[in-house]
Amino acid sequence: MRLLQLFLLSALVFSNSAFAAGDPAQGRKSAETCVGCHAVKGYFNVYPSYKVPKLAGQHAAYIEAALKAYRDGTRQHETMQANAANLSDQEIADIAAYFESQQYEKTPSNPPVNADLAAKGKELSGTCVACHGADGNSASNAFPTIAGQHKSYIINSLHAYKDGRRDNAVMAGMAAGLDEEAIEALAAWYSSQKGLNTLKLEDENAQN
Repeated sequence: MRLLQLFLLSALVFSNSAFAAGDPAQGRKSAETCVGCHAVKGYFNVYPSYKVPKLAGQHAAYIEAALKAYRDGTRQHETMQANAANLSDQEIADIAAYFESQQYEKTPSNPPVNADLAAKGKELSGTCVACHGADGNSASNAFPTIAGQHKSYIINSLHAYKDGRRDNAVMAGMAAGLDEEAIEALAAWYSSQKGLNTLKLEDENAQN
């Protein structure tokens, strides 16, 4: 427990000092490529097949870290690596600020899930609470909000941590002991909570 507390403290210090201030208005302009996928409700990544993640309302620091990891090649996804390759630190900060500035869903936005499976996920989520919050709405910008995220995206992410496709020692350790039923249950629980939203573009004919 002491090690976990030290890790959380260091993450908070890092998150408050390592990222530039972003301009949401400028970020909207820089995010033209992003909205082609992230503003389309239910849009699927082809392989592996999962819904493109919701980003509206996500913590800016997390989005910045993810984009920098794609840019630097330490996080794997060919399309995202290509999109991030030529972004400056300021452009990344602006894009992150834009997505963070968008509103959360007031009610769960995903299709209903198996209630028993979601209840099982809630029971299993005790080790997730310290970073992601009791219902998946993280209070710290050091950790992503996962409430309301697509179930298929959460499942793919947990598998990626488990098999090493995503490099994060803490999450790899958390995912290592999860079997398929546990992964499905956790994804059902968090995806059923109100939180992240698919970006809505009021001035364009994006599918919502």
